[in-house]
Amino acid sequence: MAANVNPIFTLTPVIGIVSISTANANLDGTGTIGTVITGGTDGTRISKITIKALVTTTAGMLRLFIDNGATINLWKEILVSAITPSATVASFSNVLELFGEDALVLPSSYVLKASTEKAESFMIIAEGGNY
Repeated sequence: MAANVNPIFTLTPVIGIVSISTANANLDGTGTIGTVITGGTDGTRISKITIKALVTTTAGMLRLFIDNGATINLWKEILVSAITPSATVASFSNVLELFGEDALVLPSSYVLKASTEKAESFMIIAEGGNY
């Protein structure tokens, strides 16, 4: 199927969601990592990634990887701050706005994956569209 062209726009909105909680300090894509979203047939453009802790967090790192089917490569690291959520304190969150040339474009079958350095629960939500 031909993509929307001249200029190119996404055709179908997509959301990818994964819950991660297994400690994994590896930077090379090994160990336990969750699948956030897989590139569609004509590719997928990701414009926003939201990270939300579901528990108390300690200082650490959350990592995003891109899997091309042959290798898994570190793409971004997000610092996680120590927060104890309560009725007046929100749990840790971070939003990556990926507009214009900063958008993440996943080719067909490429996979955005995520891991957490500490054994703490996070939801990772990627928003975008398939071409």
